[in-house]
Amino acid sequence: MHDPLAPEPEPLSHGLKQRHLTMLGLGGVIGAGLFVGSGVGIAVAGPGIVVSYLIAGALAMLVMRMLGEMSAAMPASGAFSVHAERALGRWAGFSVGWLYWFLLVVVLAVEATGAARIAHGWAPGVPQWGWVLVFMVVFTLANLAAVKNFGEFEFWFAALKVGAIVLFLILGVLAIGGLLPDTDPVGLTNLTGQGGFLPNGWSGVVSGVLVVVFAFGGLEVVTIAAAESDDPARNVARAVRSAVWRILLFYVGSMLVIVTLLPWTSMEPGESPYVAVLDAIGVPAAGQIMNVVVFVALLSALNANLYGSSRMVFSLAERGEAPKGLLKVSGDRAAGGGVPRRAVLASVAFGFVSVLLNLKWPDSVFLYMLNAVGAVLLFVWALIAVSQLRLRRRIEREAPETLTLRMWGFPWLTWVALAAMGVVLVLMLLDDTARPQVLWSSAATGAVLLVAWVRELRTSRN
Repeated sequence: MHDPLAPEPEPLSHGLKQRHLTMLGLGGVIGAGLFVGSGVGIAVAGPGIVVSYLIAGALAMLVMRMLGEMSAAMPASGAFSVHAERALGRWAGFSVGWLYWFLLVVVLAVEATGAARIAHGWAPGVPQWGWVLVFMVVFTLANLAAVKNFGEFEFWFAALKVGAIVLFLILGVLAIGGLLPDTDPVGLTNLTGQGGFLPNGWSGVVSGVLVVVFAFGGLEVVTIAAAESDDPARNVARAVRSAVWRILLFYVGSMLVIVTLLPWTSMEPGESPYVAVLDAIGVPAAGQIMNVVVFVALLSALNANLYGSSRMVFSLAERGEAPKGLLKVSGDRAAGGGVPRRAVLASVAFGFVSVLLNLKWPDSVFLYMLNAVGAVLLFVWALIAVSQLRLRRRIEREAPETLTLRMWGFPWLTWVALAAMGVVLVLMLLDDTARPQVLWSSAATGAVLLVAWVRELRTSRN
């Protein structure tokens, strides 16, 4: 008799190593949202942005712990889509899988366009669309090759980003202590002046959470990738454990350095606060250095999103929720094959359409698509939490030995995380700038749920 909780054998390659997964977990969320977007958060929360990142980071940590628990017990290339199906039924697996795929291929367009804009600044002779074409072709080829190639690409991309943040933290701490040439100890002046630590009160901190919480999206890809490693259960548990606390250190630590060194009122939304700090402590060509780091961060995220979207749609096809033609994999898995090439091409094709829409109609058609995925991450996280609530009891009953990584404070902290997501959604609805994202994302989610319901009806009649 088939055990419904036993992981299905994957036809995909097992070419990813522990170091690939660890760096994928770290690099997946270190992107332009941190290096540039954090300036918007500082502008609304002041030094209180540190608290905003702590709150948002704690929520992301809880979600990753739940996801890690389920993925260690039941590794699968569809990760949380498979978990949702096992916990709640086919409609849930179908809905969360397609929503996440749509999220990745739309965000992929933002990353490709952002990287092309930077490259165009370096080489104005090549049009922006030309750079987009180059990036899409290069990363399509990387994802069509053996999965270990993707792993190596992502390992070195992530290593550069992690190295940049570690160096930034070291320089920042030395500058705060007045240990760099031509610097004096700064003390707490910038944390307590200009209106104090919470210049806009707790409402500023809450606004900061709304700005920064989505920067933590991308952590989920590590649990998708774990299915293609040599020991999925052990590797995903280790990757989740190491990634979570390091990311919190990088995010919260770098924000603390920024608001301690510079007055929060000097931050310009849209400008990188990292550049402002490096300029202030006398690092030559700080702007160009950060441009290189942001460029690498965007390409890294593009690479990871193309990988994650292809594996998600492949998993959907495995379960009959996507066209069966996407199940074709390359060559012999033992010889470095086992790559779902049709799933890669399907994802990159839609991603390319998204890029063209972004280049042609950034303020109309593409803006609607971007709004349609704006709050989808929260819906995905909520389904992860509900799935974990349902599956944990079943795993304890039927296969307790697979619980190698456990959610903290179960079930209370899972409920706390769900409540926090509900609060964030309500606050977004009350916020004029965030409201369109919730409404459009809700409409997209409703459309996917409607398709899932119609499919369920047809299945029950046959």
